[in-house]
Amino acid sequence: MKSIFLVIAFSTGFLVSKAQGMEEMWDKSASGKEHPNIQWFKDAKFGMFIHWGLYSKLAGVWSGKNYYGSGEWIMNQARIPVKDYQKIAASFNPVKFNAGEWAQLAKDAGVKYMVITAKHHEGFSMFDSKVTDFDIVDATPYKKDPMKALSEATRSLGIQFGFYYSQFQDWYEPNGGKNTWDFDESKKDYQLYYQKKAIPQLKELLTNYGPLGIVWFDTPGGMSKEQTQQFINELRQLQPNSLFSSRVGQGLGDYKDFGDSEVPPVPIKGAWESVYTHNDSWGYITHDMNFKSTAEIIRLLANVASKGGNLMLNVGPDGEGEIPYYSVKYLRETGAWLQKNGESIYATTAGFVPEQPWGFTTSKPGKLFLHVVNRPAYDLVLVPGFKNNVLKVYALTDKKNLSFEKKGTDLLVQMKGVKNEQSPNTVLVVEYSGTEPAYNETAPVTIAAAFETNYINAAFAKTSGAAKIQPLTYSHYYGDWKHTTCVTDMQNPADGATFSVRIIDQGDYKLILEYACSESGSRQEGILEVNGQPFLFRTLRTSEFDRKAPLLFIKHPVAILHVEKPGIYTLTVKPAKTGAELMKLKSIIAEPVQ
Repeated sequence: MKSIFLVIAFSTGFLVSKAQGMEEMWDKSASGKEHPNIQWFKDAKFGMFIHWGLYSKLAGVWSGKNYYGSGEWIMNQARIPVKDYQKIAASFNPVKFNAGEWAQLAKDAGVKYMVITAKHHEGFSMFDSKVTDFDIVDATPYKKDPMKALSEATRSLGIQFGFYYSQFQDWYEPNGGKNTWDFDESKKDYQLYYQKKAIPQLKELLTNYGPLGIVWFDTPGGMSKEQTQQFINELRQLQPNSLFSSRVGQGLGDYKDFGDSEVPPVPIKGAWESVYTHNDSWGYITHDMNFKSTAEIIRLLANVASKGGNLMLNVGPDGEGEIPYYSVKYLRETGAWLQKNGESIYATTAGFVPEQPWGFTTSKPGKLFLHVVNRPAYDLVLVPGFKNNVLKVYALTDKKNLSFEKKGTDLLVQMKGVKNEQSPNTVLVVEYSGTEPAYNETAPVTIAAAFETNYINAAFAKTSGAAKIQPLTYSHYYGDWKHTTCVTDMQNPADGATFSVRIIDQGDYKLILEYACSESGSRQEGILEVNGQPFLFRTLRTSEFDRKAPLLFIKHPVAILHVEKPGIYTLTVKPAKTGAELMKLKSIIAEPVQ
């Protein structure tokens, strides 16, 4: 995997402007014509990604050295010559691979589609290709085509099956993209590579493996927009019902894929997908044990669904064909949660109530699902801006009615009758009459004493002057991409970030700025204004912004705010004087003082 990230800058405006900004980066002529087979994808919500290749056998180790990050990039990281890398195939023998077990795991996990690497950037084909001998049937002792068995086993369980194919990067081929240690990039004939390998292999995949739900491309290059459209048109003839991912390049494709490990901060229209891996690497690494827990997967799935998209979660089988223990365990536990709560995820649309301190919302006609991932201290869930007539409210798992009250446009739901089963996400259902409301992009951010922390995220700011709202992309390990939306470019008192918040309860609140700050920006004076009352602070250095290194954030307490009267408050962060960039502001945190 390699991140294809969006850089979005806004000078003014609330969330509707940001959502439009994201859509402007998509080819409107393409996105305006939805693929006739897109609805299954919109309804699916949860997919399984599988990265499997020769890199799985290396498991993050080459010549006695451990590599970290994206294991499938080890040939690139270690600059392994083709003549040495191709020898790995001679001992690649995944005898523990069982197509039925993999397909059953996907079924048990509750995923609705599967995408597996037919060929990654290393250039090795995990299927029986007549185009090259550098494939699993011709070059390994395994001598079988696992893709044939997996495609049949997956479809037999009602799961859509698809292939990942790296169409431009191919480090094995002299004319393939991005092998700069063996081949001179300036002398490559990319069109010859497409004609001799990429297109013929894609035709094999689209011809020999039954109906494909998805063809998932990656890291485009070497083609103009017109050539990319011709490339798509030629492949479409073989399987017109198959969906092509946006990483085919040039703004084309049938649905949007965000960068690796990226979720947009606000709901996005149309079909889109967020791709995450279960630990830090996409391909298997023996020493990578940073697996997301069941609770983390469930909350991530709810977050993505609440924005209107799909989550495709990757697992990396080892060189013998076994999926890691914790991937199996946590995926099955996620599936058990979906067995009871799947109605709130599958075939839903983005929730019309913005993210709240208690969690997220998803929608179906006449129903709003409340995903309570942070249970309030007093078991009273506030749903602001709910204008429709409420018919009933109940917990999804047991269907028992809950008491509720409408106060103006506030809906107050009493959770006291809901069993605390240590669920990472307790789903409540609000049934209502009337037309589904529009998403309220100008709603103030809710702050309540019922939660230990209340986050006011940068995405909800209104900026002034030169200040911008941007998703910043950086990595922890090699290729382990992170994305954090921040307010940037605040250099003088006219450059500010203003937040509208609604504080529900009386009392004292500690206000904390969460930000990253470079050496040049440190030791500058800033102002946090609350309804015009200034609180001064001096910035603290964390780290420089480097796409190839972690971006470090500090939680800097700057004020105690006494709230005598609940209501709407305005919070503004800005420099006190003109200077270097004050900070990269991630959020303001409000903590009730007990």
